[in-house]
Amino acid sequence: MKGTSLVVSVVLFVAVAVLYVLHFTGNGASVENQNDAVDGIDSGLKIAYIKADSVLINYTLSQELHEELTKQQEAYTTEYGTKRQSFEKEAAAFQERLQRGGFATEQRAVQERDRLLGKEQELQKLDQELSTKLAKIQQDNNNKILDNMMDYLDRYNEKAGYDYILNGANVLVGPEVNNITADVLKALNEEYEATKTE
Repeated sequence: MKGTSLVVSVVLFVAVAVLYVLHFTGNGASVENQNDAVDGIDSGLKIAYIKADSVLINYTLSQELHEELTKQQEAYTTEYGTKRQSFEKEAAAFQERLQRGGFATEQRAVQERDRLLGKEQELQKLDQELSTKLAKIQQDNNNKILDNMMDYLDRYNEKAGYDYILNGANVLVGPEVNNITADVLKALNEEYEATKTE
């Protein structure tokens, strides 16, 4: 369940990032061309689209980074769970000892309570640190995937000469011939595999 939500989060983040980048790095079509398009005159725009979510799900780098993140998440969960379980046993033992009057003095009971409160605060801090580390790793992974995809699209478009490459998630109707997802995905995976053999 957590893995699915992580994949969805990554897909949504990259899709939004791609839209943002594509929106703000357009080739600056002139106002005259835009007016022609509005008036229904063929402006000769060359447009393609890519289904960014498909690329993310099927991109080998994305899959490997997700697997690494999942392993780190499991390791962090195990580390935190073990420490939390140990703390809960100590807290239960403290409660039981307190109820039976097992402390020689009230001061000793207060010291033990304070020690357990400090340990609980350390656990909360550890939980926050581990969550922050995971969020940072996920952000770095998203940036790496997005950078690779945008770098490839820039190089791809130098040869293809599209005026716009849109995120297919927002294309409701469009000819399949303009869908370059398979080409981009294949090239990204080939480039990534080539870097692994170097």
